[in-house]
Amino acid sequence: MTDDTEKSPEADPRQEPFIVDTELLSDDQLEGLVEEYCTRYHGVNDTESPMAEKARVMTAVKQGDLVVWFNPVENTAGLGPKQGNGPGSAMRN
Repeated sequence: MTDDTEKSPEADPRQEPFIVDTELLSDDQLEGLVEEYCTRYHGVNDTESPMAEKARVMTAVKQGDLVVWFNPVENTAGLGPKQGNGPGSAMRN
């Protein structure tokens, strides 16, 4: 007989992406994440001026529609939907 827990080890929770409270970030850091989101995700959609979306994206962050995800494995942060799996998950859905 074998133990079922030996077959599939659980993922290390320290390696899972997590949401960072925006209050912990400086205005410059948050603005950088918003600009990165606009250019990366809106820029690929043939938007003529992706930076024109900055105010709308910042509002979404302030309202909690977009959150800051941190990936400890890749040591990266980015914006994504609260229910998603981190940055870019909205693009994959």
